[in-house]
Amino acid sequence: MITATALRKVFPGNKNRAEVHALDGIDLTVPAGVIHGIVGQSGAGKSTLIRCLTALERPTSGSVTVDGQELTNLAETDLRAARRRIGVVFQHVHLLEQRTALANIAQPLAIVGVPRAQREQRARDLLELVGLQGREGSYPSELSGGQRQRVGIARALAAEPPVLLLDEPTSALDGQTTRQVLELVRELRKRLGITVVIITHEMSVVREVCDTVSLIEAGKITQEGTVADVVQDGTTPLGRALVPAPEIILDDIPPLLEFSFTSRNSDIGQTLQSVTEIIGTEILSATVETLGGEQVARVQLAVTDVESAGGVGAVQNQLDAAGVQVTS
Repeated sequence: MITATALRKVFPGNKNRAEVHALDGIDLTVPAGVIHGIVGQSGAGKSTLIRCLTALERPTSGSVTVDGQELTNLAETDLRAARRRIGVVFQHVHLLEQRTALANIAQPLAIVGVPRAQREQRARDLLELVGLQGREGSYPSELSGGQRQRVGIARALAAEPPVLLLDEPTSALDGQTTRQVLELVRELRKRLGITVVIITHEMSVVREVCDTVSLIEAGKITQEGTVADVVQDGTTPLGRALVPAPEIILDDIPPLLEFSFTSRNSDIGQTLQSVTEIIGTEILSATVETLGGEQVARVQLAVTDVESAGGVGAVQNQLDAAGVQVTS
């Protein structure tokens, strides 16, 4: 559904600054019907990537294909038509303040000449779809942050695009509203069969709603895969960030082993029970999450009595026998 190949974007320098390699050989494939998260810190290249995926920014080199159409070399007229096949909601939902929610949603259809009655009916249907029926006449100033986000999503869906790109959709929302917006995204994928790409720096968003994920660092994708596959390997930065072990503050820290395992290859309860039976050790923290349809456990185990345990190496051997992966 979405493919980026060898994507590079270089912003030229001048006498006051060096050139910036915002994207440096990005290869990305997002299959149809999945919710894909792209995560990274500020300055990693996330915003440039979404602008290239929507052809708002032309890459320096490489190609972008969306829904079978290569966008990079399209003429401007064809490009405008292609963009209507991509719904986009940017971080700050720029609604027209002098227009009602209904008029904001209908605006993209008005631009392309859809008759008034037809576009207003489409807008009403979308308001109902995003759970805002009855707010047709509300102006943006009368809506909460979550409601404005819902109007933005409805507007992005007005032309029935097969792809929806969301740029930091929850960054300004409280916890409850965030969960509501992410549940809406999940429901839209289920009902409409759309492909969703979420640009975010929040790991909680990936844990909550994404099927697959890519980590972008310094303009490169350094890790990607299904969420379940990524969190299974606790040795990687992304795997550890998605299911972090709780911070432990102790005056005197004994030898500490951190490990992870999933329900894919072990029974979570039985494995934890076997770990508690290792002589000379104590579980200091344990986190269990359900991600991608699988349970994932991250555990920190202290070797409190090295002598009775037979040494740290012996404990590691017992963990290996229990089917867990020691990461540190």
